[in-house]
Amino acid sequence: MEILYLLIPLSVVLVFLIGIIFWWSLRSGQFDDLEGPAYRVLMDDDKPRKDPQDRDGEAS
Repeated sequence: MEILYLLIPLSVVLVFLIGIIFWWSLRSGQFDDLEGPAYRVLMDDDKPRKDPQDRDGEAS
């Protein structure tokens, strides 16, 4: 029974921490664009690269 004196305040603190982290993520724009990253995965490059190490498609 004495463990409840530890677990109840600990759970209240944990709920407040989770709430603060969620509020911060909302304020920082983490949930603004939920569909954009999914569409970016589906877009593919149709231009083949000459050199796999080259980032802009031009060989140097």
